[in-house]
Amino acid sequence: MSMRTFYNFLISFIQFILPFFALFNKKIKLFVDGRKQTLTILKEKISKNNSIIWIHTASLGEYEQGLPIIKELKKMYSNKKIVVSFFSPSGYEIKKNTTDSNVVVYLPLDTKKNVISFLDALQPEIAIFVKYEFWINYLFELKKRNIKTYLVSGIFRKNQIFFTWYGGLLRKALFSFTHFFVQNDISKNLLQSIGFSNVTTSGDTRFDRVLEILHQNNSLDFIEKFVNNQICIVFGSSWREDEEIFLQFVNYCPEHIKIIIAPHNINENEINSLRRKIHKKVTFFSEKDTKNLSEYNVFIIDTIGILTKVYSYADIAYVGGGMKTGLHNVLEPAVFGIPVVIGKEYSKFLEAKELVKLGGILSVDNPKDFSKVIIAFVVDKNLRQKAGNINKNYIESKKGATNTFIQFIKNQ
Repeated sequence: MSMRTFYNFLISFIQFILPFFALFNKKIKLFVDGRKQTLTILKEKISKNNSIIWIHTASLGEYEQGLPIIKELKKMYSNKKIVVSFFSPSGYEIKKNTTDSNVVVYLPLDTKKNVISFLDALQPEIAIFVKYEFWINYLFELKKRNIKTYLVSGIFRKNQIFFTWYGGLLRKALFSFTHFFVQNDISKNLLQSIGFSNVTTSGDTRFDRVLEILHQNNSLDFIEKFVNNQICIVFGSSWREDEEIFLQFVNYCPEHIKIIIAPHNINENEINSLRRKIHKKVTFFSEKDTKNLSEYNVFIIDTIGILTKVYSYADIAYVGGGMKTGLHNVLEPAVFGIPVVIGKEYSKFLEAKELVKLGGILSVDNPKDFSKVIIAFVVDKNLRQKAGNINKNYIESKKGATNTFIQFIKNQ
């Protein structure tokens, strides 16, 4: 059995068994049911006369990464329709009604039949993949149809399957890309080592995206009332493993320090569990209209979609995921020129590694070190400003990936 035959069997098998697991898991149910609507949505919202630019993003993080490009393409090509596809429910369910693109759908699973049906309905003029998502049948079919296909903000590592002796099928799929726009020279050199010359080191469009945040309206009156001109520490996208690092400090820090916690998981059980561990006066986003917020020490964000604005009120930020397996976005708080603290697992995140080295981000792995770092920042405004300036200047120096891609497209 060839590798491609095995791959097709595996994808088909996954598609077959997923409806069973959907009976017991809400996220999988969204994943399965949402894909049933994809072709219907495309037929309703796309006509044969439309020129289509298709942008695929795995989830919400990749969507945010691709958003500067989506916006620029929409401005450039007002006569074309922008179609965004998601693989994950966590991206689709939040952005399905966005006005930044014309159509938002789930990407059908990568079976040959699904791919043909999807591309027949879509008929894209250009296909853009953000960061990764190398679906073999989609890529082969795009090449077969001579559709220009681009990877933006791509990043490659030496231990990826493309660079192994057994990665031939995926290496072959990479030849479907018209051009690669990668984040760094390491990625460019790796691609060149396996025969690709159509590569540009353009940087990461996330830097352009977070710089846009500075120019939006970030005011939240309820956060302003809660903070009440006191020092504010924001804990963003935190997990239980992160809580084990910072809750001791939260419970024993001085009363004038305001704490905002935005847990990654906001289901009722997790939120109630967090509440029980805190020994101070706690209020919630869901209670914001019924409380005198300035009287509380801790504000728990039991909603989604406002964390970037909340960071604008922080004097110090802790970004979660680094005590688990996947660090969340450190650029969102860093762009506001504040120091950022993270857990120990950040080796896969280039910007975190570079900012730790520069001193704008500090990494901790236990409650004692966390408290020591935070107290140092609380008592020394100059120390906060120094670290914050490192972060802001770093982000400013990395902008421009969007423009590099857009200029390339204009010249095609």
